[in-house]
Amino acid sequence: MASKLNPYLNFPGNAREAMEYYRSVFGGDLTLNTYGELGAPDTPNADNIMHGSLETPDGFVLMGADIPPGTEHTPGNSIIISLSGDDDDLRDYWERLSSEGTVTVPFEKQMWGDEFGQCTDKFGINWMVDIGQPQT
Repeated sequence: MASKLNPYLNFPGNAREAMEYYRSVFGGDLTLNTYGELGAPDTPNADNIMHGSLETPDGFVLMGADIPPGTEHTPGNSIIISLSGDDDDLRDYWERLSSEGTVTVPFEKQMWGDEFGQCTDKFGINWMVDIGQPQT
């Protein structure tokens, strides 16, 4: 099997809601497993997500989970998920991700010729979307 690099997002108890939201943005197959299902049925957070995986029709894989009990959730600005290509689906992803979030760079044509925008979605995840010009 070839190696993969996939974003794995941590949430403070709302991973189910977040991962279902990302499925509504990108489509695809969502698998969610709780702490209770994976061996910790007697914990107070047994219904929280221990592992979630979204595999999209475009081949994206986005993973996420609720932080384990006793772990501090410290969101930061050191990670940004980048979506790029020349596919018009990216414009739709931008609209959905930014609609209830905060736009930090408006999605518009940039000096380098691409359409680009940056936002933080309603779950505090940072995204960049870049639609490049078709190569001739």
